[in-house]
Amino acid sequence: MSLGVRLEGLSVRYGAAPVLEHTDLELPAGSFTALLGPSGCGKSTILNLMAGFVRPTEGRVTAGSAPVRGPGPERGVVFQHYALFPWRTARGNVEFALKRLGLPRAERRRRALAALAEVGLADGAEKYPAQLSGGMQQRVALARALAAEPEVLLMDEPFGALDALTRTRMQTLLRELWQRRGTTVLFVTHDIDEALALAQRVVVLGGAPGRVLADHGVPGGPPDPELRSLIARHLGSD
Repeated sequence: MSLGVRLEGLSVRYGAAPVLEHTDLELPAGSFTALLGPSGCGKSTILNLMAGFVRPTEGRVTAGSAPVRGPGPERGVVFQHYALFPWRTARGNVEFALKRLGLPRAERRRRALAALAEVGLADGAEKYPAQLSGGMQQRVALARALAAEPEVLLMDEPFGALDALTRTRMQTLLRELWQRRGTTVLFVTHDIDEALALAQRVVVLGGAPGRVLADHGVPGGPPDPELRSLIARHLGSD
């Protein structure tokens, strides 16, 4: 299952400081969009708007046909920092996140074990975070989001703290999960190559206040050096 998300005429100000101005962005249901841009351009603010953590100063956010007024189980979030409870096992961390859904204990356990198996951590379900590598902890964080069976997955630089090899493995896992589940994905990153490797579409954000500078479809097949160069020019990093 998947759900489309739309930002219309969005402006966000923190005090007198504008972060976003008159921004429009749509995530079609089932799409995989990378939001790319330098630090401080409003990428995380857009994700937080879609998650319902931040209210816009102007404009509106909708998920499907419903206005977003706060967090909801149909929208899962994965951050760069795993935020796992160190005193709970991997399974316990995933189960705890499901309590807000009001599910019976047996169903919480079933979903937690299924999600951990889906991200390749069936054998680590009873381990504590301190017993897991960084990549494994991020798998737990991903399983925690997936266990709620969200229709939209919002990911804020989730692999930024991982080493290169683990990062590549997590990118492959995420792409496989998206292809299997068909969930709508917004993936925030500042890495051009990561955006092009994962997404169907790359939206480039920049400026202060932030605004959409470019919106590119990503063709399948081998990497396109011309597209990479074009995106780099948008970012001023060519």
